[in-house]
Amino acid sequence: MSLRIGVAADPAPCFALRKAVFVEEQGFDPAGEFDALDKDAEHLLAEEAGVPVGTARLIAEGETGRIGRICVTRARRGTGLGAALVEAGVARLAERGFARIVLGAQVRAMGFYEKLGFTPCGAVYDDEGVPHREMERQLQSGRPGGQPPEA
Repeated sequence: MSLRIGVAADPAPCFALRKAVFVEEQGFDPAGEFDALDKDAEHLLAEEAGVPVGTARLIAEGETGRIGRICVTRARRGTGLGAALVEAGVARLAERGFARIVLGAQVRAMGFYEKLGFTPCGAVYDDEGVPHREMERQLQSGRPGGQPPEA
């Protein structure tokens, strides 16, 4: 099957995936899952044969890029799609000039992110009863010529 990961022109399929995975499957509160950051974020959408199967949200936080709301449908977990989404997010944020990428990892998934080059950089915190920890990945270079990242 053909897999395509790109910036979503319409975030609605991304929101539907997040609702299915985080709200319905994992029990997160919809009020916390969908926030004001969605409006200004870039949303990556993974599609297989035209069917949405994963998503991630990219946010600029000053000089740092953040990948968040990474989710994959149950049927596609364990296939490498999650890693492909993270790497697509890293690549997109690098294109935008960020040399530092962060994410909030569920503690149980930290090993997954460590394999992708992320290291812990903060204390464990609670997110709706699920332990999380900040992780970061430093890239070799940011925007050429030392220009700041795009807003």
